[in-house]
Amino acid sequence: MGMDEKTRASGDSPREANEPILPVVNPEAEKAQTPKASSAIHPALYVIVWISLSSSVILFNKWILSTLHFEYPVLLTTYHLTFATIMTQILARYTTLLDGRKTVKMTGRVYLRAIVPIGFFFSLSLICGNLTYLYLSVAFIQMLKATTPVAVLIASWSLGVSQPNLKVFLNVSVIVIGVVIASFGEIKFVWIGVIYQIAGIVFEALRLTMVQRLLSSAEYKMDPLVSLYYFAPVCAAMNFTIALFWELPKVSMEEVYHVGLFTLFLNGLCAFLLNVSVVFLIGKTSSLVLTLCGVLKDVMLVVASMIIWGTQVSGLQFFGYSIALGGMVFYKLGYEQLKGYAGEAGRQWADFGNKRPVLRRLAVIVGVLLAIFVVLNGFSPSYDATDYLNEAKSKIGMTKI
Repeated sequence: MGMDEKTRASGDSPREANEPILPVVNPEAEKAQTPKASSAIHPALYVIVWISLSSSVILFNKWILSTLHFEYPVLLTTYHLTFATIMTQILARYTTLLDGRKTVKMTGRVYLRAIVPIGFFFSLSLICGNLTYLYLSVAFIQMLKATTPVAVLIASWSLGVSQPNLKVFLNVSVIVIGVVIASFGEIKFVWIGVIYQIAGIVFEALRLTMVQRLLSSAEYKMDPLVSLYYFAPVCAAMNFTIALFWELPKVSMEEVYHVGLFTLFLNGLCAFLLNVSVVFLIGKTSSLVLTLCGVLKDVMLVVASMIIWGTQVSGLQFFGYSIALGGMVFYKLGYEQLKGYAGEAGRQWADFGNKRPVLRRLAVIVGVLLAIFVVLNGFSPSYDATDYLNEAKSKIGMTKI
């Protein structure tokens, strides 16, 4: 073939009328670029909903068990798990939220060897966690819960899930030191409450470690809602067995009506929606956002406890809890990741100051005033106002509080 023939063969040539023409735009790519309706929701909304529900469940439980004097934590936990069992069964039949269970290779043997023992520790952690509300303030409970990563680490070493590491141990030691300092500063320290909370943390650590060891393979991966679908029935049965001998003989319908059936319904619904919100939250945010949101939630609960129940928090507690929270963030994220985030935050803050200098100055002023308020409140002398209120009420013929 000559050069001219090669040129003509490789050059433009007229197409047949019925010859298919290759598209210049990929329609599948255009569809992929079209935003879905679900992605229109900003991730911040998922975070706000999760923080609100998580905080509400804790405050709600404290209010029912302590303020309304419904001192039956095992029964309350049994009710939550029964509510969750019914709701997950309904969602499995009429929605797609639990379609993830279809990929889980659940058999009777797996259920007895993994779900039941894990559910046993899950039940114990819930019972001990609710018993604590009868003795300790929400603020101090949140401070003690900061040691959960330490307990999980020790449990994973003990059960052979991970190898001991001195560097990691020194990192988590900061959390322990902070919680110990906060405990020394606790004004209303009740040993039985602390023991219940420590037991709850240990049981939760064992549960998480057993999940990692027994259900870590790909065919057993479950989101929180699917986990609730499998664990809630067995946990409800275990808790009911304990309540049957411990609390059921003592409770009366008058006490139930004092709390209110609608209040109990809202409490169960709030606890269940918390698990649903976690499912939507997963994958929407980074590990940094989740960690910081957890810290923010804990701090907000401490403040809420001070506002709602008048919990006295000393300056030593603030100092110790700050150390514990800082150690927890460092342990979960690591130095290199924190260094990168800190540099990015500095750039964003500088850019914000250039664009909106007035708002930046206002944010600094508010932050300084808030810090001064917290410090002064922590170191200010405290007193019990109950005697003064009783004296004032007796003068006007009212009963004592």
